[in-house]
Amino acid sequence: MRFSEAKNRKVISTTGATTVGRLNEFVLDPRTAHVVAVKLKKAAGKGDTLTWNHMKSFGQDAIIVESADMISVPEGDLATLSDKRHRVLGKRILTDRGEAVGRVKDVEFDPDSGQVRAVITDNEEIDGPRIIGLGSYALVVRP
Repeated sequence: MRFSEAKNRKVISTTGATTVGRLNEFVLDPRTAHVVAVKLKKAAGKGDTLTWNHMKSFGQDAIIVESADMISVPEGDLATLSDKRHRVLGKRILTDRGEAVGRVKDVEFDPDSGQVRAVITDNEEIDGPRIIGLGSYALVVRP
């Protein structure tokens, strides 16, 4: 599944069978090359972040959670990774040698595990395990 396909997906609570938010952005941990959370818009909980381990499933039509209580304000490392400066889409891509590769057009991920399978550019697909850093300036990958 790609980030672009999943954007605006409904988040549904099993306790009330109601929509508790919509997926707005993905939070990527470059150290593990995994999606660790999603940022929501129109969230019903106390915050706007749903961690990957609080999702019951990430389906083709909706994300299922137990309740709106799973939506929180990010803390610690997750707060840093959730910062707007760490958005991946549209970000420059550089190798760890400082060579420009392109820009992130999309990201393909496993909806069961959150593992990043590939970073999509205009010219190529970069394997997810090559990711080593993400910051305000660029996504850094191994050559």
